[in-house]
Amino acid sequence: MLRSTDRILTTHTGSLPRPPDLVEMLQARMRGEPLDEQAFAARAREAVAEVVRLQVEAGIDVVNDGELSKPAFNTYVAARLDGFGGNDPEGGITFGDREDFPGWAAAMATRNPAYTVRPMCLGPLGWKDRAPLEADIANLKSAAAQAGAREVFMTAASIGTVGYTFRNTYYPSDEAYYYALADVLRDEYRAIVDAGFVLQIDAPDAAMGRHQKYRNVGLAEFRKALALAVEAQNHALQGIPAERVRYHICWGNYEGPHTRDVELREIVDLVLEVDAGAYSVEAANPRHAHEWTVWRDVKLPDGKVLVPGVIESCTNYVEHPETVAQRIEQYARLVGRENVIAGTDCGFGTFAGASRVHPEVMWAKFRSLAEGAAIASKRLWA
Repeated sequence: MLRSTDRILTTHTGSLPRPPDLVEMLQARMRGEPLDEQAFAARAREAVAEVVRLQVEAGIDVVNDGELSKPAFNTYVAARLDGFGGNDPEGGITFGDREDFPGWAAAMATRNPAYTVRPMCLGPLGWKDRAPLEADIANLKSAAAQAGAREVFMTAASIGTVGYTFRNTYYPSDEAYYYALADVLRDEYRAIVDAGFVLQIDAPDAAMGRHQKYRNVGLAEFRKALALAVEAQNHALQGIPAERVRYHICWGNYEGPHTRDVELREIVDLVLEVDAGAYSVEAANPRHAHEWTVWRDVKLPDGKVLVPGVIESCTNYVEHPETVAQRIEQYARLVGRENVIAGTDCGFGTFAGASRVHPEVMWAKFRSLAEGAAIASKRLWA
């Protein structure tokens, strides 16, 4: 994993807006409609090459494939593994702030109608189709080589995220379910690292789970569930060097009240128990921009990297480069300039077709990220 040895490096969280025709293909597949798989494979390969090139041109140092071939950061898992099926009658994600602000929630629902089924875990888990993973790796390798990318990462869903996305009806306990997931998904994790990429574990369950699945229980019960997810995650990461792993947490990539978000300081100890070399956290949006102060009291473990979001991912405001620089410097003063990589709060294309930020604006945000990192670097290495 690259470090900010002579300047602040830049990266992002993973998902990027997909081209409209690719979105149509992905949504058709999710609806179970016939799809020309060869045409999809060709278009995905072409789109990945373009999005990697654009990242490099925007000044992003550590790039990825934008998750362009996936319907979402988490739901792709069900199509690749045996054991998932049906349509969960209790499906769908409910957040605490949707209960607190029902008028806002109703307005949001009309803008984002559901169009997918939500499978459940109905039987023993195992691999069904590795071809999509292999295609993703091949596409990203080729694109990164063509674009001359400095470093490449690829995302994969965390154990806890898959666990709350797909309800378990087969395994006798959450622990059994999570460890079964870990035994299967470790193959995906290792394939990504073996390909030469940095592995990013996407774990919104580590924060968002508090105001979603565990919104009606106490903090202690949520922390107990998170501790189990961390244990299972580390089980899945066994044998992978920590310096090849990033761990991303978020509070839900949506523009909303977020008034029930758990505080970072209430979970940071568990987050840092994950066997990762870098930790990616939201740090730019109005609900979490203040949490840089957590690192006054919490020591980042030696050798670890912090990837704070210094641009947010839910609105079309383009952060001023000076604002970006100031945010970077706040973290660099607390954890050390060499231990900071400038990132984004979350993804810009979490679900196919549901991007809030227009692609034109997103690329402007990326350019501002790079410009802000350059400004901060001049001051930090003066």
